[in-house]
Amino acid sequence: MGGDRPFGTFFHISKISDFSNADVAVDQYHRFNEDIQLMKDMGMDAYRFSIAWSRIFPYGSGEINQAGVDHYNNLINALLAKGIEPYVTLYHWDLPQALEDKYNGWLSPQIIKDFATYAETCFQKFGDRVKHWITFNEPHTFTIQGYDVGLQAPGRCSIVLHILCSAGNSATEPYIVAHNVLLSHANAAQIYRRKYKSKQNGSVGISFDVQWYEPATNSTEDIEATQRAQDFQLGWFLEPLIFGNYPSSMRNRVGRRLPEFSKSDISLLKGSLDFVGINYYTTNYAKINSTDFLGDLLKDSIADSGAITLPLRNGMPIGDRANSIWLYIVPHGIRSLMNYIKQKYGNPLVLITENGMDDPNNQLIPLKDALKDEKRIKYHHDHLTNLLASIKEDGCNVKGYFAWSLLDNWEWAAGFTSRFGLYFVDYNDNLKRYPKDSVQWFKNFLTST
Repeated sequence: MGGDRPFGTFFHISKISDFSNADVAVDQYHRFNEDIQLMKDMGMDAYRFSIAWSRIFPYGSGEINQAGVDHYNNLINALLAKGIEPYVTLYHWDLPQALEDKYNGWLSPQIIKDFATYAETCFQKFGDRVKHWITFNEPHTFTIQGYDVGLQAPGRCSIVLHILCSAGNSATEPYIVAHNVLLSHANAAQIYRRKYKSKQNGSVGISFDVQWYEPATNSTEDIEATQRAQDFQLGWFLEPLIFGNYPSSMRNRVGRRLPEFSKSDISLLKGSLDFVGINYYTTNYAKINSTDFLGDLLKDSIADSGAITLPLRNGMPIGDRANSIWLYIVPHGIRSLMNYIKQKYGNPLVLITENGMDDPNNQLIPLKDALKDEKRIKYHHDHLTNLLASIKEDGCNVKGYFAWSLLDNWEWAAGFTSRFGLYFVDYNDNLKRYPKDSVQWFKNFLTST
C-alpha cells in the first residue's frame, strides 16, 4: 500500500547484508492489535512509530491515499484505546521514490515545500489525537550513509575515487541534504505552531542519533578533536535549531561548501523545537586526524571534522560489545551526553527516543536459550540508572525513555541478522512473538517505579 521508496529500490538490488528486504518485515501492518496488547501487558504507556510518507502520498505530493490514512487512524485509535500515547515520527528515511526521480529528493530545496505539505496533512488527519510529533529520525545517519559513504539509500558518494558509488559528491552533498532537512523541520514546526498548536495542544521535536565521545588522550589536540567530532554530529543539526547557525568549527573547516542560512532562515530555525529526541547506543574515543591521507582519500564530511573516532584505545575496547560491530556498551556515556546537552544548549527538554542493544540472529541457538537475554537486561538497567542520576543528581531535563525495540525487526542494512527486540520474532514460523526475559524485567521495573 503506497508508492515506492529509494530504500525499497536500494535493498531490492542486494545492498543488504543478508540479501533480505522489508516488504513484510515483522508485519506489524497487519498485527498491530496483537502488538499493542503486548505493550499493554508490559505496562507501557507510550509507543513511538513512524508514518511512511509514501503511504499518505504515493507520489510524494498530489492525491492523498485514503487507505494509508485509514491504516494510521486505526493504529492510533487502537493505541489510545489501550491507554498508550502515540509518539509519531514523520520521516524515518522512507522518501517517496517519485520525489527522488523528480528532483533528486533531499538534494533539492523543492523538497521543503513537499515535506511541509505532507507534515501538515498528518497534522490535519491525526493531530486531534497525536500530541507528540517527531519530524525526522536520525538525519545525521541518513545524510552520511546515503550521501557521504553511500551505504544506504540513495547510495550516493564520491569517496575513494567513486569506486563505491556511481554518482554523488561526498564533499558537498551531505551538507546540502542536511540544510534542506533542517529547513524542512523548521517549516513544519512553524506550520504546526501557527495553525494547529492552539487547538491540538501538541509538541514538535526531532530525534538525533548521538554517540558520546571521550578524548583518546589528555592532549589538547585530542580534546579539541573530540569537540569537533561532536560538532560534526549533534552540533551539525541541533545548533541551528537552538542558536540559528552551524557550529563555528564546521563553518571554519567546511567553508564555502557549507550552505549559509539567510536572516529569515535563522529566524525560522531558532527555537523551532519543543523537545530534543536522543537516540543513544554507544560511546567512542576521539582523537585528532594528524595525517592528510584520510582526507585526501575520502574528501568528505568525516574527513572535514579532522577527528578520528573508534572504540579502541591501546588495543582495548571501550566496553563489552553487542552484536553490531559499532555497538559497544558504555552506560555512563548517556549521563555524560545529557550533561553536555544541558550545559551547551541551555537544558532543553530531552526524550530518549531510542536506547538498546542487539543479539545475533543465530539459527543454531534453541528458542528457549534465545529468550534468555541477561545482557540486554543489564544494558537497560545500567543505562536507566545513569539516566536517573543525570536527572536527580545533575538536574538534566529528561522526561521520557523509549527502548529499542519492542520486537526483533528488519534493521536496514543489517537486514534480519540483528535482534534488538524485547520480543523474539520467529522468522521461520509465521512471525510468532515470544517474550524474552527482558519483557518480565521491564514489567517489574514499570510496576515498581
